[in-house]
Amino acid sequence: MTMVGQQAPKWRATAYVNGEDKIISSDDYKGKWHVLYWYPLDFTFVCPTEIRGFQSLLNDFKDDGIEVVGCSTDSFFSHKAWFGDRTTFAEKISHPVVADTSHEFSKAFGVLKEDLGAAFRATVIIDPQGVIRSMVVNDLSAGRSPAETLRTVQALQSGGLCGADWKKGEDFAG
Repeated sequence: MTMVGQQAPKWRATAYVNGEDKIISSDDYKGKWHVLYWYPLDFTFVCPTEIRGFQSLLNDFKDDGIEVVGCSTDSFFSHKAWFGDRTTFAEKISHPVVADTSHEFSKAFGVLKEDLGAAFRATVIIDPQGVIRSMVVNDLSAGRSPAETLRTVQALQSGGLCGADWKKGEDFAG
């Protein structure tokens, strides 16, 4: 199982990228802070709230040099149909979303719910050296906060001791 402090697994996968079917890999994120987030399935109720949340903060992530990649075990074609639905996604989804139909990507990070064949709600923060700095895994019913993910990366980037609810620009603890 993948753990905080370890090198992140190498991966290569098909992704939905601005409506196109594209191969992306861990090599594309070498030397960059990046967030990988998994959600269980397309065409569900909680998942779009998280995807919209990450998308709405994408410029804030980018301002801090952080790349964002989504993932589910659905296919590229499922992603394309769902992300094209303007009632669910008024804003275009412009960050890559992996289509992990083989489940290899989810298994590599230990976030696959085997009996369902879909991923848990997981968030992994990886630093520019490829080391996992944070990993949070929720059961299927509890969505996560993209704003907290951004705050966590900013705290990790700061190099200081950051207390609970620390915000970028605030003093460090101790």
